[in-house]
Amino acid sequence: MDPTDFPPPRQPGQRLHTTLIATLAVLAGIMAFLIYRRPISPLLTLYLVLGGAALILLPFLAYRLYALSRANYNLDRERLALKWGLRVESIPISQIEWVRPMASLTEPLALPLLALPGSVVGTRRHPDLGEMEYLASDPKSLLLVATNKKVFAISPVASAEFLESIQRAIEMGSLTTAASQSVYPSFVISQAWDSLLARFLWLAGLLLNVGLIAWVSLTAPSLGKVSLGFLPSGQPRPPSPGLWLMLVPVVSLIFFLIGWVTGLVIYRRPGQRSMAFIVWASGMIASFLFLLAVLFIITTPV
Repeated sequence: MDPTDFPPPRQPGQRLHTTLIATLAVLAGIMAFLIYRRPISPLLTLYLVLGGAALILLPFLAYRLYALSRANYNLDRERLALKWGLRVESIPISQIEWVRPMASLTEPLALPLLALPGSVVGTRRHPDLGEMEYLASDPKSLLLVATNKKVFAISPVASAEFLESIQRAIEMGSLTTAASQSVYPSFVISQAWDSLLARFLWLAGLLLNVGLIAWVSLTAPSLGKVSLGFLPSGQPRPPSPGLWLMLVPVVSLIFFLIGWVTGLVIYRRPGQRSMAFIVWASGMIASFLFLLAVLFIITTPV
């Protein structure tokens, strides 16, 4: 039996996540503009909260979009491999007890929290089936794969062909004894944490950002006006409210987190781990440069 790929439906989820990411990016930009134009007032706090929430959700949706683009269900005579972003589950055919569509259940399935079309991911407990893990994109066409440990909910595009192929694989039986494998995103983190250099770069960057946020939080309220950036002529920009200085540590933290996640994705490939260290080192250096930028802004007379 030749290995066969059964990908989940991608386009509806990709369109939705791309739209949400673009909307949140525009919202964050609008909030930043309003903060820049608004004097200190209760509305300023609202703009900060909305802009911060949009920035926090952006990496979450970006990872879900990345996971959907790499999602796949690979089947051969020995195993069924479920891949969803950094999550990988390799199930020996001998451990699969049954496969059936969601419609065959008498008790309805509860979707995981924050499930979206294109990203039905998470774990729930079913009264009859026990622990369930969702690695699917379409909540309306779920297939259930039961093993001796848990039940997986997946959504291959060609569900009828998938059912036929996996039933044939179960009937044929495996030629060798395959080992099961479970890889979670947290496994990549723990694997990288074993490296002394990775620990140093992560902790140094994190402490720089935490220290920068604490410093600016204590300093910004007492500042009158600050000049952020320069005009094309080389002259400082017109003074802005001191609270605007909070944007610097926020941007620094966002860049650091993006670099940290990017490094983890690269670190998964053994041959490219040196590139992951370069990305993490760049994030730490960028955080230090943001700290120097705040020092320059505070000490430069307006």
